[in-house]
Amino acid sequence: MHLKAVRKITCTIELVTGLHIGTGSAAMRIGGTDNPVIKNPTNNYPYIPGSSIKGKMRSLLEWYIGIVDETKGEPVSFNTLNLKSLDADKKEQVRDILKLFGSSQAGEAADDVMSEIGPSRLSFWDCPLKGDWIDQMNKKELPLTEIKMENTIDRITGVAQNPRSTERVPAGALFEFNLTVRCHAGDDDRLMEQVFKGLRLIELTGLGGSGSRGYGKVKFTDLKLDDECRQSEYDKIDFRGT
Repeated sequence: MHLKAVRKITCTIELVTGLHIGTGSAAMRIGGTDNPVIKNPTNNYPYIPGSSIKGKMRSLLEWYIGIVDETKGEPVSFNTLNLKSLDADKKEQVRDILKLFGSSQAGEAADDVMSEIGPSRLSFWDCPLKGDWIDQMNKKELPLTEIKMENTIDRITGVAQNPRSTERVPAGALFEFNLTVRCHAGDDDRLMEQVFKGLRLIELTGLGGSGSRGYGKVKFTDLKLDDECRQSEYDKIDFRGT
């Protein structure tokens, strides 16, 4: 398998609502928040892990092609190609996902299938805050995160119960997004189209936790492929009625 090129997708991630991507730590410090956001330990700035974007995009694309029932909720793998319930079109879309994201389970895939699909094409990089936005917040003497208080309301008494605090990166924050795509001989434009669809699905459904409570709505702006603007092409992707 021949590597023909490595292409680069860049854009700005703008937070439309506050974003919470947690640290996964159960520890709570006195005077601290119940749910802190993940931060770079060298400067204490919040960032968006590339793994969060990768996992969300892959999950949404698998839901979009309608394969989740067949896999019983498991990620698409080489074993998925052996399912007798898949028609030719869905099997081709499964191949696309495996080419883009890879699979840790070779299973019973034939050598020629594994050779055709090859290694994963996508590399998701962690997304740091944009320097200009940090400078604006510092000039205004504003923090880079906010603490949102929440609680549960008793349906009968109307009394607030179980108060909790969640740290969020506030709406308006700007992050740098970088994604590299390895292009091998035999790959076609359909793979890049799937990547754009995945980004659009994230924009429509959100990132991070508590999406049902209004967290994590994002917007991808100034989207470029190899430094060439593709924003207008991206904005035309529409999932209504599909």
